[in-house]
Amino acid sequence: QVQLVESGGGLVQAGGSLRLSCAASGRTFSRIAMGWFRQAPGKEREFVAAISWSGGSTYYADSVLGRFTVSRDNAKNTLYLQMSSLKPEDTAVYYCAADTTPVVHTTTSAYDYWGQGTQVTVSS
Repeated sequence: QVQLVESGGGLVQAGGSLRLSCAASGRTFSRIAMGWFRQAPGKEREFVAAISWSGGSTYYADSVLGRFTVSRDNAKNTLYLQMSSLKPEDTAVYYCAADTTPVVHTTTSAYDYWGQGTQVTVSS
């Protein structure tokens, strides 16, 4: 079992920045790949970023490449998403997710555990 709790969401103006955090407990955090997803109203949940167990490999959706950075601190059992140059189309509920394997995936079906989500709203 893995418990995930996101924090750091909020309201920000276009062009601004936010850092999301995801605190993990339960299963050995340092052995599993992690991801960030988001879901806007009326849309499917979509992949944002993912990171390998060591942090050595990262993957991004084209829509956030160059603006978002995923990282992790295994000593603190915490996953981060640094978001910069935010756009109104980044408005969504952001979820962190945990895979039970070290393999990095970009699809929602590959992840076994999900947080409750944190709202990010970008005003124009």
